[in-house]
Amino acid sequence: MKCRLVKLSKFSSNKATVYSIIINNEQNTLFDKFIQENANSFINELKDISKRLVTIGHKTGARENFFKRNEGIPGDGICALYDEPGSHLRLYCIRYGTQIIVLGNGGPKPKSIRSFQENEKLTDENYFLRWLSKEISKRIKNRDIEYSNDYLEFVGELEFDDTQK
Repeated sequence: MKCRLVKLSKFSSNKATVYSIIINNEQNTLFDKFIQENANSFINELKDISKRLVTIGHKTGARENFFKRNEGIPGDGICALYDEPGSHLRLYCIRYGTQIIVLGNGGPKPKSIRSFQENEKLTDENYFLRWLSKEISKRIKNRDIEYSNDYLEFVGELEFDDTQK
């Protein structure tokens, strides 16, 4: 599988840059899929998440209190963005300080489960971002990806291929 990071201009501005991921040569990002998959049941939460993303990019940056942290392993930056405590939807992302976030996919987390590992879809989405976080970290370490001068964007090789492990 191949994927690439794409900047979401609608949400990105002078406080933070928001990226999502395109898998293979699909037209839609994982964030687009998240919206499509949840539009019928969670339209109000999706509106709130979109407003939160605009706020992050244009006004506040990716403040820690917007995220449920430690959704991955220590240091990988995996977290879940949600609109309000007690909301149903979890949008998994990778957070790089307050300047950059990479949106993946997610879905509803039923109240009947205690952790995402009890839901196959949430587990798959989370583990994909764990893999991608490792790949981004390797590239940052090797200087194949760097931060822009203002630290708001990634510069470099933003295409990934999991067959080259």
